[in-house]
Amino acid sequence: MATRERAPLGAPIWIDLTTSDVERAQQFYGAVFGWTFQTAGPEYGGYVNAALGSRPVAGLMRNDPQWNAPDAWTTYLHTADADATVAAATSAGGQSCVATMDIPDKGRMALLTDPGRGFFGLWQPAGHDGYETADEAGAPAYFQLTTRDYAGSLEFYRTVFGWSTETVSDTDEFRYSTASFNGVPALGVMDGSAFLPEGVPATWTVFFGSDDVDKTIELIVENGGSVVRPAEDTPYGRLAAVTDPTGAAFNLTSLPD
Repeated sequence: MATRERAPLGAPIWIDLTTSDVERAQQFYGAVFGWTFQTAGPEYGGYVNAALGSRPVAGLMRNDPQWNAPDAWTTYLHTADADATVAAATSAGGQSCVATMDIPDKGRMALLTDPGRGFFGLWQPAGHDGYETADEAGAPAYFQLTTRDYAGSLEFYRTVFGWSTETVSDTDEFRYSTASFNGVPALGVMDGSAFLPEGVPATWTVFFGSDDVDKTIELIVENGGSVVRPAEDTPYGRLAAVTDPTGAAFNLTSLPD
């Protein structure tokens, strides 16, 4: 298992799942990805930390019905100053959803949306450096923002996070850019205006690595998940879109040989 250094500034650093059934989620992700779990304790509101081997990989928390939000994965971007980043984001057209707060002995966080209403988090580490695995089945391998406001989203994240982006394709059928950190593409922005209905917010999606995407899909279905888009070979690997038993969506991607 490869140890992942702390994510570069502006890059994804952590993910967590807001779920209506924390116990069911642990059973599912444990069976599918081999994760193990440890409750952080009452002082952290029952937050559950997931590990792959001995290294942190994700978090799980209860979805409060009062939030009136579906179960979903949240992607957190690395910041050195959460308050300053929230200020920059709101100035660039974003909106604060949960104000910056301290997580004792761990770091500082905030939740916000971009101009396309894509929901994401900020993480300013101070004891918790985010997920610590790389190039491993069951670990985050890639991230994607799908949005109807493609140009506006790229401008927002370049302005707020200093992303260096490259256009991969610029046709009406497939308009896509990647953002690289230390020379490595870590995420993509897809123009969803051709297929996302009007009014649907932008969506951040995490791709988990798999040694065998088809076998992982079998495990997902056997353990109560669903297939949204079957596995297919692409120039970027074998990909699939799935959900867990309560409908939280994520993608799978094959790992390089």
